[in-house]
Amino acid sequence: MIVDTLRVFVTVAEQRHFSKAAELLNMSQPGVSQHIRNMENELGTKLMLRSPKQVKLTEEGTILYRKAKQILGLYEEAKEQIHLLHEVVTGSIQIGASFTIGEYILPRLLAKFAAQYPEVDLELTIGNTEEIVAGIRSNELDLALVEGSVDDHPDLIITPYMQDEMIVVAAPKHPLASASALNPADLTDQNWIIRENGSGTRAFSDHFLQANGLTVKRSYVFNSSQGVKEAVSAGLGIAVLSRLAVRKELENGELCELAVSGPAMKRELSVIRNRQGSLTLAAEMFQRKVQEQRKAAEMPRDMLELPDPL
Repeated sequence: MIVDTLRVFVTVAEQRHFSKAAELLNMSQPGVSQHIRNMENELGTKLMLRSPKQVKLTEEGTILYRKAKQILGLYEEAKEQIHLLHEVVTGSIQIGASFTIGEYILPRLLAKFAAQYPEVDLELTIGNTEEIVAGIRSNELDLALVEGSVDDHPDLIITPYMQDEMIVVAAPKHPLASASALNPADLTDQNWIIRENGSGTRAFSDHFLQANGLTVKRSYVFNSSQGVKEAVSAGLGIAVLSRLAVRKELENGELCELAVSGPAMKRELSVIRNRQGSLTLAAEMFQRKVQEQRKAAEMPRDMLELPDPL
């Protein structure tokens, strides 16, 4: 396998010596040399400069070494995941999620996880970001998925896993809905529908208003994205919401996206856990499933059949 040759190459590069690499790999030195020659012949270039004292990588060899390390790492991850498919994972997981993730992302993720690990019991708690972070700190939750920024406290491990696009939405009959292009300043002195304090969506909305120097004519506060959507649809005002949360309403015409100029508004979605706690095998498997979302998003489109947006 090419993986075997790459492993030989990496070992020689790190040991800087053929005989030392041969000892570590439990191979003969001529066998190690043959692997390197085969790779050099295949690539049509010199990968290593040999001397009696040590081996030094050429510029081409340095490039291959970096890529070979990545390839070997991915191969080991794949092997581990394949092996786990044949093991029974049991136990329970207490999972927390902020509202947008809990209502619009997590259900599909949980369905995939439950299909792969049917022996695991899942218990979900949904709240605003502030409440969910508190649940992690008190060890009431094993893992949590939250939107927006989380203060980098030493007792938390925070790992981003995907980006979420935020957009400004209005009712189709709102005066701004027919505009083909809007500047952020055009949104001033409007009625705004916002989430409650402690919500990741509220934090993003506040930042958007402040960054653009927008004044609010009147604001209405709701403690769920569904409530915000209903209020916007009824014509009560405009709002900043996750595109994930309003996908269906945009498709069926209940809401429309305002064409606000400027760069796309993005926020990180993160998985968090308590640094002092230890994860069960079931929780580790769930975190891996979450992280697969980021890897899938980073893959070129021609390498996989992309699923519907979560």
